[in-house]
Amino acid sequence: MPRSIVKPIKVLLADAQFLSRYGLCCLLADVGEVDLIGEATSEEELIACLQKELPDVLVLDYNQPEHFTLETVMAVRRDFPECRILVISSDSDRSRIYQAIEQEINSFLTKECGEEEIIDAIYATARGEKFFCNNIINHILERSFGKEDDCTPTPLTPREVEIVRLIASGLVAKQIAAELELSTHTVYTHRKNIMR
Repeated sequence: MPRSIVKPIKVLLADAQFLSRYGLCCLLADVGEVDLIGEATSEEELIACLQKELPDVLVLDYNQPEHFTLETVMAVRRDFPECRILVISSDSDRSRIYQAIEQEINSFLTKECGEEEIIDAIYATARGEKFFCNNIINHILERSFGKEDDCTPTPLTPREVEIVRLIASGLVAKQIAAELELSTHTVYTHRKNIMR
């Protein structure tokens, strides 16, 4: 996925766990086009940081009771609607994941994601795009295809079906691109189309 961007991406980290923040800080320190503008360990600190300077990307784990919750996401959406939110969480509760997505977060990764996927998600989110890791896509697909409703599903192209199968088998975008002899960017485009 192309990463070029004109100015540094301003990132704000909101995570109560020191190790998670430290790991993300170390990862972002090696990315030249990313500027870490702050860290927050509580909702109160987060709101103060957002009032001081709005980031291009807010990286947030909402699954930290007494620090950050789904209500935090709702408060950010209400008070800072232009803020782009990338959730990176270890939450495996499907109902909370769906609730977070319904709050119109921009992107969602699990903490099992690797370096490349995290960086790609930050760039995509900064560009205003949606980015979901394979685990989250699987949750969304299970929910979408498990529902009984009156609307007719939009058929996927044969290539999109092939990509969904590879995602379901656990492959990441880079592996799918190699397997199908496509560029990683093309795989991300197909993933975005699948989510529509």
